[in-house]
Amino acid sequence: MNQDLSNSIGAVGVSGLISIVVSLVCIALAWWALQQVKLDLVVRHPKGPQGKLLHLLLAVVLGRIVAEFLIDYITWSQMIRYMF
Repeated sequence: MNQDLSNSIGAVGVSGLISIVVSLVCIALAWWALQQVKLDLVVRHPKGPQGKLLHLLLAVVLGRIVAEFLIDYITWSQMIRYMF
């Protein structure tokens, strides 16, 4: 009984760590990809602090959406083993 609980807690910890790493990697990739977007067409001063903050927020939002998809995909693929 105690070992089952320990394994469950360990699995939750690993799942949380994977989620954190995937989220950070996706945010970093979104930041890198957004470097090619010309924000000067939308923002008055893209090099100013508000333009940089907008860039950061866009990277976080885009990265989180992609990470959520990847984490869901990983979870779904792990659930497939219970079908058979």
